[in-house]
Amino acid sequence: MSDTLKTSKKMLTRKNVLYLIKKYKTPMWVYNEDTIIKQIKKLKKFDIIRFAQKSCSNIHILKLMRNYNIKVDAVSLGEIERAFLAGYLPKNNNIVYTSDILEKSVLKKAIQYNIPINAGSIDMLKKIGKKRPQHPVWIRINPKFGDGHHIKTKTGGKDSKHGIWNPMKALSIIKKYQLNLIGLHIHIGSGVNIKNLYQVCSYMEKYALLLNQKIKFISAGGGLNVPYKSTEKKIDIDSYFNQWNQTKKIISSKLNCSIQLEIEPGRFLVAQSGILIAKIYSVKKTEKNTFILLNSGFNDLMRPILYGSYHKITIIHRKINKVKNHPIINSIVAGPLCESGDVFTVDYNGMLLPRKIPKVSPGDYIIIHDTGAYGASMSSTYNSRPLIPEILYSDNTFKLIRKRQSIKELLQLETII
Repeated sequence: MSDTLKTSKKMLTRKNVLYLIKKYKTPMWVYNEDTIIKQIKKLKKFDIIRFAQKSCSNIHILKLMRNYNIKVDAVSLGEIERAFLAGYLPKNNNIVYTSDILEKSVLKKAIQYNIPINAGSIDMLKKIGKKRPQHPVWIRINPKFGDGHHIKTKTGGKDSKHGIWNPMKALSIIKKYQLNLIGLHIHIGSGVNIKNLYQVCSYMEKYALLLNQKIKFISAGGGLNVPYKSTEKKIDIDSYFNQWNQTKKIISSKLNCSIQLEIEPGRFLVAQSGILIAKIYSVKKTEKNTFILLNSGFNDLMRPILYGSYHKITIIHRKINKVKNHPIINSIVAGPLCESGDVFTVDYNGMLLPRKIPKVSPGDYIIIHDTGAYGASMSSTYNSRPLIPEILYSDNTFKLIRKRQSIKELLQLETII
């Protein structure tokens, strides 16, 4: 059976979706390469774009990033290996490892391939220094404030585990072990208020001048918003770049060294490229609610239960109804898991929030939009449900980029002789 499908120039047509359902079954992830490329081009003014691969770590997505000269951030040994498999060479800072701890296996790999380490703790710097003086390092600074679309996505401030609170102490360790400080990094959270993103600029300038080291890079981190709702505005990338570029020029001038400006987007590049297609298996009513039950749950898409996140939902009716306008019903869209919290339509606090959805029946299909970031990469096999396939729409062709996991494959690691 071929793993590709030639199709029309528009990805989300009824014909295409029904063909995919017939070929690959549901549930499944589908990504649009054109959307990713469009987002990449919006950031072209930055010196370096570094993809936060944790948002969507499929090797084929990483290959796409590499083809457009996007560097990559890795937060585990597995992500380093993914980058290698995607064709990234460990040179020219193509791969940077970012974490708050440093396991032996990661340190060994970083030393072997001279991969720069973005240190989020003093202990990391000590471990590196004892093993390999002169190793290239970054300092990830906690600027003592954070922000994000949810409390769980804040990566700065006194309640965040991320980053180094006292950069000057970090510098003393770097000097003690003669480590090679090449960059400074500040990331305050994901889905950040634009005013707070701008505020990071002043903190970067403050700490760069305080440390007074001839660095090569500064990183604006990630956190760029994408509009999940039609009422949400797109971020003004040109204005954001201009602010950071001015910060770069000030730091470069005062430290008398050439500096490159990095940005580290994750969901900004991939969120809007992805959809989750699932099948409706039951429509059931209680005293207060109508539940639409799918064959996909938070084992696939965790963002609603984890963050109370909103995702647009559209319906593909199995049969074309002659009636143009289906009756609208208030519905709760939920999954099959043995968890009451396995619900896709919730508010910020995780409470049930009915959606106005065209009337559906078992056998119809639902598309959950903007799932390209933190969808497949955060999925699990909870309830012993295998991982679902990923499909990439590229050059008017659908390509299978991760096959559906079988139950046999799921159980194989536990078959101990």
